[in-house]
Amino acid sequence: MAACRSGLPINGGTQQRRDLPRAGALWRQTSRCGSVQASEVTAVPHDYKLALPLAAAWIAYLVSACGPSGDENNAGSSGSSGAGGSTGTGGGAPSGSGGSTFGTTGGEGFGGATVASGGSPIGTGGAAAGGTATGGASARTGGQTMEGTGGTGTGGAPGSGGTPAGGTGGRSSGGRSSPGGASGTGGSSAGGTSGAGGTSGRGGTSVSGGASGSGGTSAQTGGASTGGGSQVPDRPQLVTSGPNAYWQEGTLTQTSGGQATVTVNASKVLQHWIGFGGSFNEAGWDALSVLSASERDRAIRLLFSATEGANFAWGRVPIGASDYAIDRYTLDETPGDYEMADFSIARDRQRLIPFIKAALAVKSDIRLWASPWTPPSWMKDPAKIDGTDVPPSGGSATYTAKMRSDAQTQTAFALYLARFVEEYGKEGIRIDSVHPQNEPGYATRYPSCIWDAGLLGSFVGSYLAPTFQNRGLDTDIWFGTLSNGDTYAGHIGGLTGTAAQAVVGVGLQWNTISHVGELAGRGYLVLQTEHKCGNYPFTVAGTPAFNPDKPPNDHPYAMESWGYIRDWIKAGANAYSAWNMVLDTAGKNLDAQRPWPQNALLVVDRAGAKLTVTPVYYVFRHLSFFVDPEADRVEATGGDAVAFKNPDGSLVAVVYNSGSQAAQMTIALGSTTVQIQVPGQGWATVNWKE
Repeated sequence: MAACRSGLPINGGTQQRRDLPRAGALWRQTSRCGSVQASEVTAVPHDYKLALPLAAAWIAYLVSACGPSGDENNAGSSGSSGAGGSTGTGGGAPSGSGGSTFGTTGGEGFGGATVASGGSPIGTGGAAAGGTATGGASARTGGQTMEGTGGTGTGGAPGSGGTPAGGTGGRSSGGRSSPGGASGTGGSSAGGTSGAGGTSGRGGTSVSGGASGSGGTSAQTGGASTGGGSQVPDRPQLVTSGPNAYWQEGTLTQTSGGQATVTVNASKVLQHWIGFGGSFNEAGWDALSVLSASERDRAIRLLFSATEGANFAWGRVPIGASDYAIDRYTLDETPGDYEMADFSIARDRQRLIPFIKAALAVKSDIRLWASPWTPPSWMKDPAKIDGTDVPPSGGSATYTAKMRSDAQTQTAFALYLARFVEEYGKEGIRIDSVHPQNEPGYATRYPSCIWDAGLLGSFVGSYLAPTFQNRGLDTDIWFGTLSNGDTYAGHIGGLTGTAAQAVVGVGLQWNTISHVGELAGRGYLVLQTEHKCGNYPFTVAGTPAFNPDKPPNDHPYAMESWGYIRDWIKAGANAYSAWNMVLDTAGKNLDAQRPWPQNALLVVDRAGAKLTVTPVYYVFRHLSFFVDPEADRVEATGGDAVAFKNPDGSLVAVVYNSGSQAAQMTIALGSTTVQIQVPGQGWATVNWKE
């Protein structure tokens, strides 16, 4: 029998992944050692021409399912490869099935059950005229997704190719997915034109059961099925950035002897990493709309492209208005609409959904997480979208809007969040996870909401998690986003009981970095949800003075930002999110009483219809372009540096030179030592693979 384990190391080899109850039909808490779920059996097609080879493959799967478990780095035993299908005749059965295979044996899911993952279970190569080519069935729920190769079938009769039908990617419920995810090659067609094989998108890049999302985009005619999202691009060995000389590519010079400035110790793993990202907003898309189509497309590539840009893996989506919406709104402002009869995302189709879809067109496996700044106003007391009207200089507010705690309102708000996930799904946009409230302890003059101490926890445990489960949603729930150290304790104190088991991680932002360690120690992932935007209209020691006219978007802010990112990584965070990815040159939010021009990664000059890449963008890119989701942070000693080991074995070290002059540095990476020159007040990323 397979050895079933309940957890795998996450942080420093000590943090353990816990068995978390999950909403959604795909969730399985029971161990699959010695058993097969009925829902899996029904996935086998009934076409008699495939029956015998698939039966043989299915038997092989049953044997492998309780064989030796794969660990988090190695696949288990290979599945059996089925025979190629018979030739299609004119318009009936698929022509030339691409080799039935059940791939390699995966690693552990929750409860440790070994599952079949990898190669396309059916993997038909194409279709005869009128037939349908199946793009590959999903990976099974659970453990480590490894790559499998789906055998090669003989070609069928020439046909029109049929309609590609990409299989839905299975949701990983535990175990670390390997980079790239899932399906094997779909089998070439020898003779005739095969149908376009659907590519498997959004393959499972998850430490906590993240999504192995739906496939279905067409590959080249007769092409192989490619799974798991973005492939690892060719990356330069060295990139440097300094004032007025950003993103300079180079090569490394190996050396021997001498004292290393920075030493990377890949054998000492400090925490698991799940990615970098940024926030979508209405203001950003509105600014991009003044650019030419080519410049707008370039902006999206700069953020999400794995070859030309920052390669962001995550994207934050507001549920209703954030402070960078064009104006105030929620998705259901009909008072007393407890059944959500008037719920609508029509507003989002104007500026948010186009922004998101443009990003997904560049990088199909972006993991989207969503949070509301406020529930519908009628769910608050008093019924206001803003959290308060307290004057910026202090004084008395006429109101402070709080979330209602009665069961009817709490039930309706859970339904509101579920409907958001469902309606976005109808748009072809998968919401990977939800944080139920942005800054529940902070009332502002833009959309916001105060929650009483402990209420967020009872909402998650008693209302949100059951609602997601009852509606068949497998969207993750995070506890967030929490900010401001003076309000943190009252809300994290509610993360007990059912709520503690319902969430996979905690979203933290402003002034809560000191709590990362305690949450990691409890077994939670930690996402830094909002990079500090700089140009503060209040005193922050060591930062430039406030500019009331426009956000500086200058090199000093880039240096300030490096400190924030480095410190959160070293504190043990598992992911890091930029705030506004795009703003115009004014950069102001909905708080008209205290205009706060905030920085962004990309800036649009509306008058000149010009896109500017800001220095802080390159700070993020020095990390996000090179560090893959599912990497591990490893020890880096000496100098101002952080280091990671990618799933492909490459080592990435990012170093900063705070001096005013360029400095030569020696970087030791295992058995290799290299010399680099780092610009004054600049960065260098070293990318090395033996």
